[in-house]
Amino acid sequence: MMMRWIAAWSVLVFSTSVWAISPYIQGDSVAGGNVQAAATAVESKLKNGGFKVVGKYFPKSLTGYGVVVATDEAMLDEVGSVGGNAVLGAAIRVGVKADGSVAYTNPDYWYRAYFRKSFAKKEEAVKALQARLQDALGAGKGQGGEETAGGLVNYRYMIGMERLDSPKNKLAEYGSFAEALKTVRENLAKGTGKTSKVYEVVLPNQKLAVFGVAMNDGENADGAWIKKIDMQNNVAGLPYEIYIVDNEVGAPHGRFRIALAFPDVGMGQFMRISSLPNVILETMSAVAGVEKKSSAEAWQQ
Repeated sequence: MMMRWIAAWSVLVFSTSVWAISPYIQGDSVAGGNVQAAATAVESKLKNGGFKVVGKYFPKSLTGYGVVVATDEAMLDEVGSVGGNAVLGAAIRVGVKADGSVAYTNPDYWYRAYFRKSFAKKEEAVKALQARLQDALGAGKGQGGEETAGGLVNYRYMIGMERLDSPKNKLAEYGSFAEALKTVRENLAKGTGKTSKVYEVVLPNQKLAVFGVAMNDGENADGAWIKKIDMQNNVAGLPYEIYIVDNEVGAPHGRFRIALAFPDVGMGQFMRISSLPNVILETMSAVAGVEKKSSAEAWQQ
């Protein structure tokens, strides 16, 4: 009897760990015509479903595509209780196209990656969020590739690459949460690094914040690089984020965040944007208030 129980438990654990999960879920289409109208229709659906819309994003040089960003009060409580870089899970992103197509971030995928070992304790809350999104936006097929449930817990694209908690994420440290928050807000407001703010979510009691950052610099602009890897239909992978935990400012490393958002992109496609992780690091460092080193200073280090 004991051996049968152990065998059954092993099968359950194994099947759970290999279960394939897609990063995005197709929603019900809305009236097409232009992307702004489609985004407005999605915004209305989200608000009617009890979500708070905190931003909309139409990447430059990506005509006909947009993202609506929302938050859910119950999930913000869960994000705050996990803390740390799980604050990246504060935003729910919904991709829209001019033809009325809709696809939103799959909570089961993203919170496994962001909550990691805490996911089991938060799974019911994640399922509840998924049900609310389904009621608001519909629930069709998954899209954007897939990863296993077990693989998402400690995700990285390949051996040697960065994970969610990479020490490389840290960009700057300040005397207080308030100072860090002020710095990021001011730099985004003045377009430092050719950026702009898409959204911000602040959890003051937990000293956590996350900002969606539009990158607008030529061939490294969001609309340009996402087309290079042919992932524009998964535009809900945008925008990139910068976050604050207590008095530290950080950003997920590009080799983690881009791969997590677009898991079906092959190495050949990624090589088209091989310089982008360093560009992101420099851009987010500027937003974090890090002064760019001169070539002489960089050489001395």
